[in-house]
Amino acid sequence: MQKVKNIYLGAIVAFLYAPIVVLIAQSFNASRYRGQWTGFTWDWYAKLVESEDILNAFTNTLTIGVTSALLATLLALITALGMRQMGRQSRMLMRGLANIPLLNADIVTGISLMLLFLGLGLRLGYDTILLAHIVINLPYAMLCILPQVLSMDKVCYEAARDLGASPLLAFRKVILPELAPGIVAAFLLSFAMSADDFIVTYFTKGAGIETLTTEIYSELKLGVHPEMYALSTLFFCGVLVFAALLMLNYKVIRRYRQAERSDQG
Repeated sequence: MQKVKNIYLGAIVAFLYAPIVVLIAQSFNASRYRGQWTGFTWDWYAKLVESEDILNAFTNTLTIGVTSALLATLLALITALGMRQMGRQSRMLMRGLANIPLLNADIVTGISLMLLFLGLGLRLGYDTILLAHIVINLPYAMLCILPQVLSMDKVCYEAARDLGASPLLAFRKVILPELAPGIVAAFLLSFAMSADDFIVTYFTKGAGIETLTTEIYSELKLGVHPEMYALSTLFFCGVLVFAALLMLNYKVIRRYRQAERSDQG
């Protein structure tokens, strides 16, 4: 029975990752044609670095991702702290409203934001992508921060205030360290969602600006070039890095909780 389970698990893993392995292998294939291996090469990565369009798309992805993740995390922290002061019914209502965007279809969100920006007279471009990414990142940041805020003990903060600390100092020395794992997780998840987004970005980007996802789509419409294999491989490696950072952050959270329980015991 155990052998059958192992075979089944191996088949599932192979089904999920075999296409990615083929993609990575093609990014090192000297041949421009699929299915024909003519040798190992770094040429496609070198041409990728030399492409001005790709570099611009990478810069846009990085700056939009970092900025939107920072702002979404900050807004989520402020909102979560405000929700802590609400009554039970109001808090449940706000949590429900915050979770609805997670269930909404991306294409609906993208079209809605595009119509909103156009209705406000905004020109679609870098700024509208940034605003749209803050909107789509905020629920994920809330998902990471809100549970920690609601489970936070007020005793340490009140003790710091009683000992003469200002509200800002008590917040910086007591509350922020306790919420740090959730804040880091919110930032990393928000950045990953921003870098990975295509549909919302496609509807709100306007002409003349691309991110990595929209640049890949634009290039593929003209034909599959080996440079796109290299770009997709780098994109996948970036996702792996962020997944590893999230797992590391969860381990930090677990150790922090265990240490907290031992101190209370």
